This record gives sequence, structure tokens and C-alpha cells, in this order.
Amino acid sequence: MSLTPTDSTLGSPLSASPSTPRASSRRSASKQSSPAADPAPALHSGVATFTHLTHKLEEYLTPSELKKVKEAYRFSDEMHLGQMRKSGEPYISHPLAVAEICADWKLDAQAMMAALLHDVMEDQGVRKEELIERFGAQVASLVDGLSKLDKIEFQSQIEAQAENFRKMLLAMARDVRVILVKLADRLHNMRTLGSMPPDKRRRIARETMEVYVPIAHRLGLNNIYRELQELSFSHLYPLRHKTLSKAVKAARGNRREVVTKILESVTSTLIAAGIPAQVDGREKTLYGIYRKMRNKHLSFSQVLDVYGFRVVVDSFANCYVALGTLHSLFKPMPGKFKDYIAIPKLNGYQSLHTTLIGPYGTPVEFQIRTQDMHRVAESGVAAHWLYKDDEGSLTDLQQRTHAWLQSLLDIQKQTGDSAEFLEHIKVDLFPDSVYVFTPKSKIIALPRGATALDFAYSIHTDIGDQTTSVVINHEPAPLRTELHNGDIVEIITSPSSRPSPNWLGYVRTGKARSAIRHRLRTVNLVESQALGKRLLTNALNTLGLEPDLPGALIERLLNESSAKTMEELYADIGIGTRMAPLVARHIMGMTEGGGAIPQLDVEGQMLPSKPDPVVITGNEGSTVQLAACCLPIPGDKLIGHLKHDQALIVHVEDCETAKRHREKEPDRWIEVNWASELNRRFECRITILAHNQKGTLARIAAEIGEADAHIVSVSMDDDGDPSMKHLRFTIQVEDRVHLARTMRGIRSIDSVTRILRERN
Repeated sequence: MSLTPTDSTLGSPLSASPSTPRASSRRSASKQSSPAADPAPALHSGVATFTHLTHKLEEYLTPSELKKVKEAYRFSDEMHLGQMRKSGEPYISHPLAVAEICADWKLDAQAMMAALLHDVMEDQGVRKEELIERFGAQVASLVDGLSKLDKIEFQSQIEAQAENFRKMLLAMARDVRVILVKLADRLHNMRTLGSMPPDKRRRIARETMEVYVPIAHRLGLNNIYRELQELSFSHLYPLRHKTLSKAVKAARGNRREVVTKILESVTSTLIAAGIPAQVDGREKTLYGIYRKMRNKHLSFSQVLDVYGFRVVVDSFANCYVALGTLHSLFKPMPGKFKDYIAIPKLNGYQSLHTTLIGPYGTPVEFQIRTQDMHRVAESGVAAHWLYKDDEGSLTDLQQRTHAWLQSLLDIQKQTGDSAEFLEHIKVDLFPDSVYVFTPKSKIIALPRGATALDFAYSIHTDIGDQTTSVVINHEPAPLRTELHNGDIVEIITSPSSRPSPNWLGYVRTGKARSAIRHRLRTVNLVESQALGKRLLTNALNTLGLEPDLPGALIERLLNESSAKTMEELYADIGIGTRMAPLVARHIMGMTEGGGAIPQLDVEGQMLPSKPDPVVITGNEGSTVQLAACCLPIPGDKLIGHLKHDQALIVHVEDCETAKRHREKEPDRWIEVNWASELNRRFECRITILAHNQKGTLARIAAEIGEADAHIVSVSMDDDGDPSMKHLRFTIQVEDRVHLARTMRGIRSIDSVTRILRERN
């Protein structure tokens, strides 16, 4: 058993050599001036040379494979000759550093060649045919998947970025080595980002945090995930990073006594129990501390569990023996135990997690795992990826990863453009997951917040499309029911069932959303076209343009928008894949050469006409959604937010969230009214403060039923006083009058002291 005090990276002890792949790249002046500071992972100070890379490759490549890698290096060196990085280093130092990271993962010769050649197509104009001739089709395919689409003209930077990601992710779906090399490339670029202008640093850091960090987590590359996250934080918020770094250093001395005491107690207890183990103390990353402070509104002094401990044992059985031993040493915190060994995370991660009350009342987190689990936890898919087509030879982790990669191809088939594809993928990259069971006890992992309908689409697209009802834990439940760990879910289908636009309001996964949108394009086409035309007319009126466009202008608009007909353009707007305000502005830019004539005042200035309010019925689904923050109901004054990717979000006019967004984007808000006839009920939230008396909940539920309102959900918590309870109901009502009648009935109960409608 070894006792190792910790450095500041999560899970990196001071006395142990880090298992994160580190490129031995030359430290440039740009990196030294970077705001990234301790506890961000440190770089090697050695010079990146092919000799150093060769020593690593000789450990696992054959002489013939090593010869091919040398040929790739010579070609890359020749192509990049004279090219310099922003930091002043020869450009070849970058491919070498990327290759060293890949060598630490022991990627095969083809991946190593691609790492060395990954920029020759993009920067030096080398054609794919030449790479095929020199290095083979697979290497050329890998390099092509890593190359951006700089030669294609896009209407916007966002569209170009989305298309580049789409190309990379689809290449990854065919061969996971593409994303491994790309992550190594991004890691080295982030390590040397200090030489870039501040605005470019922030843009690259934000892109890394939104896309590459979740991908690294999804593939189980936890060391890369943590380092990219930490580096992104340091460049996005340099002052916060610096301030927090100083606070951690100042507090480290005060907390070292606690850490040492815990390490000694745990070590001696495990030795006495006869459990061979390695115990490491570790400190959370700065970003982990910052995220907890932000999410829970805590000051630094209130974040107590800055330290955690990892216990690595020799066998599967001893994981649970060690857990019991630790629980006998310190008291466990209720609800803070998770068994990721019995049910691994999506990325293959396995450990027992428990939080104990340590000395001085400090909560301390422990992770317990075997050495094999530790290896997968740090390197994920890269720990043992086999480049074989035979699915029978794959491990459970590889099969799960293969299934996820294949789902990317399914989403691509159902989405209309790159921006929509990227939107769906980002949703699926959220790291938190819930694990539910089929009636045959098969485990299905879904993103946190996923609903029963997401579960149906995760089984098969056809099952999702034909879903009529769902049974959760042997009880009927609504399709929108949010799933929780351990739920047993059964889907009831009918061949005559079809997706509803309302489904888009509560599905969570990219696969479900893309499948529903694909189906709606063909089934609910007329409805989408009508709403799209209405939205575009409103946007044109807002800009002072006539909605009746001349034929020449329509023809030009269709050519530039890649739509075949105006009906197709209206349908895209109605579904939410195009934004009416953006199309209207594009039309305005084309009117300079004739076409639609804007309305002018007596001085010749453009005179925007008062746009007609968008009238909604509450049934529009994907194209018009009622905001979850304020849950509008008929009778509320409304305001509509034209989102960049979801058509129209309807808020109550005095919603605090809407007010904040209107300050940022005042030109993306329009007037919205309720239709005169509504044929459905609407959800709203009410909070009740009541005395904790027997039968109070039953009486409240009875009053809600008596008022002909429907209960969707109910929760309860203490108000600090054991004699009082806060009850939170989500109910369905027809309008504000119906809600007022329901609240009056509840207020008449003698044990109820206060009732109000929640708006945010």
C-alpha cells in the first residue's frame, strides 16, 4: 500500500508520474505567458524530437511499422519546412507533439502517421490522392477526416464551423482514431494558446469546452477531459482562474493536516483488514471548484470537499470489502453512494463512489476501483481500442462506443443541415446519465432529464414513431415523464400512431429530436408551411418590407437559400431549421437591386409597419414552445422570443428570464396573442405553504380534483420548521380564471397558510 500526498490535478498524486498523455513539446514563450496556472496540468519541458518519439514507438511497433512512421515524419517535415507557429517555433514541433500524445495511448502505426500528417492537406494543399499513393487509403482517410473544409464557401462562420464538426464526427463514426488524433491536436493547441490574441483564445476555449471536452468525457478519456476543461477555464475566465488559484494555494496549508490525518487513518485501517491497496489523496481541479461555487452559490470557504481520495485495490471483490471498511471508519453521508461497478457509466467508467464525514466534520469523497478499472477510467476507449470490424471481439466498452458512433450516422440521415446535426450531437454529449431497465432487465443509459419517449427512440426509431403510451415501474405514465435511475420502462406501440409536434417540447436526446423532426417534415408538412409563412410575413413587416415578393426576388431567394420552392422554405421556417428574421434580413439585403419595396415616411426614411401579433393555440409544438421558466397559460400577456435554433419561445410578458434576454437581443422579440378558441389544458406551477398535519396533502389533492384541474407532479420540502411544509404542484388548467378558481379552493383549507403561482 502506498501513501501519496497529492498535487492539484484531480487524481494526480505528487509522487506518481501522471498517466495523462503528455506531449514533450518545447515550452514556448506564449505558453509561459498563458493565464493557465497551477493547478492546471504542467507540460513537459523537453524538446519535441522525432528521436524521443521513436523511443516511445519502439516499445510496441514492429520495425516495418516504425519505418512507415518515419516516412510520414520526413514527408510532414518537408511539407511544413519554413512554416512557423504563432509562438515562433518551427511548425513541425506541433505534429510531433500530437504524435507523442497518441504514442502514449499506443495507437497503431496508421494513426501515428495520420498524427504527423494531420495538417498537410489543410495547410499545404496536399491532395488526398497523393497521400493514398504514398501512405495508403486508410491513412489518407484519417487525415481527410481531420482536415477542415476551408476551400468551401459558407454563408457564415457558424455554418462553416458546424459543417467542419459534422465532417469530423462522421469520420469519427467510421473510425474512432479520427477523434483520438483530433483530441491530441486540440490538447496541444490549448497548451500553447497563449500566443493567440485574447478574442481568439476565448473563441477557441469556448469551442473546446462546448464540443471537445464532452467528447473526451463521452469516450472515457478522463485525463484529457480534465486538462482540456482546466485550460479552457483559464482562457475563458483568466481573472477568476487566477483568483481561485491563489485561494487554493492559500488554503492548501490549512487543509494539509486534515488530508494527512485521513490518509493515515485509511491506510492503517485497510492494512489491518488485510486489503492490499494504493491510497492517493487528490485535490479537485480549479474548474471543478468554480463550477460547484457557481451552481450552488457558495463562497470558496463553503466548498468543503475540495479533497478526495482514490483507493485502488487488487480485485473486484475487495472493492466492496474496502467500502465496508471505510464505512466502519467514517460515517457515510446518506444518499451519497453510487455503484458504477455494477452499472458502469456510458464511457465505461467503473468505481464505487461514497462520501464520508471525515475528521472535523469535513465531507470527503472516496473512489474505490481495481487497477484495470483505473486504467479505463483514465484512458477510456484509448486504453484498449481494437481496430477490428468483428463486433464479437469487442469489449463491453467498445460495443457501447460503437453503438454511440453508429447513432451519429442515424442522426445525420435524419437532419437537414450541419447546424441542426451539431445541435443534436451537443445534446447527447452531456455527461450526466440515468440508467433504466427494459422489461427484460436490459440496461439503457440516457442523458439526465430524458423522458419515456427518449427511451422509446433509443430502442429503435420505428418504436419511437409508433409509441402510444408507456408503463413505468408497472404503472401507466405520461410520455413526457422524466426517467430516474432504476426505472423499469415498457413502451406500448400501435402501427397507426404517428409523432406529434408536441413531442419536441420534451424529448431530450438528439436521436429522438432528429427522428421526430424528420417525420414531421413528411407528415405535418401543411401545418409547418402555414406557420412558417406566418412567421416570415411577420418578420418582413417588422423590417418595413411588403410580404408579397416579386417573382424575380423569389427566384433569387430560392437559389441563395438552396430551397426548391417557397413552400419548402416556409416548412423549414415552421419546423425551426431556418429563422424567419434571418431570412427577412437576407431579403432586405437583396432589395437594393429592386424587388420588394419598403414602406417610407414623408422624409424618405424606412417606416416599419406595426407587425400583426403571432396568434398561437398552444399546439404548435416544435415551432412554437411555451417557455418552461414561466409556463404561460391563456389570459397571461405574452411576448415571443425568436430563437436561433427553435423558431419561437413564448414567455409571460413580465417573466424575469424574458426581461434579461430582451436586454441582450431586443430585435428578436415579437408580440404574441392567444387564439380565441383553445382546445387543450396548460401546465402551471403553484407553491403551497401548509401546516404539517395529517391528511393535508389529501385535502389539497381533493380540492384540485374538485376544481377539475389535473395534477402532473408534486414535491415536498421542509421550510426549516418541522411543523411546516412547502408543497409544489404542477397542474393543468384551462386558463387564468380556472387557475384562480382552483387556488381559491385550496386557500379555503384551514391548514394552508399561503399559496402562490410560480413564474420563474
